[in-house]
Amino acid sequence: MTHTVKGQKSLLARVRRIKGQAEALERLIGGSQDMDCGRVLQQIAAIRGAVTGLMAEVLEGHLREHVAGENLTPEQRQDEIEEVVSALRTYMR
Repeated sequence: MTHTVKGQKSLLARVRRIKGQAEALERLIGGSQDMDCGRVLQQIAAIRGAVTGLMAEVLEGHLREHVAGENLTPEQRQDEIEEVVSALRTYMR
């Protein structure tokens, strides 16, 4: 996946931000008896948005490099499409 190698720094930065957000959520939930539900919900929404952004970035690169690649046979293109469809179905559950 050459597109993920090219954008490796950007992808890793996104993953590290998501990790930090998840750790902040853990602290919010585990920190005290008087948990601020509003802050917890806001943090969950932020994590979801960050994961969605990561998914979009990787998906776009995959579509451009692999599905729309000029050197693919029709069979290879169909295999790539099926892989994307499967990943999207799993993601959207």
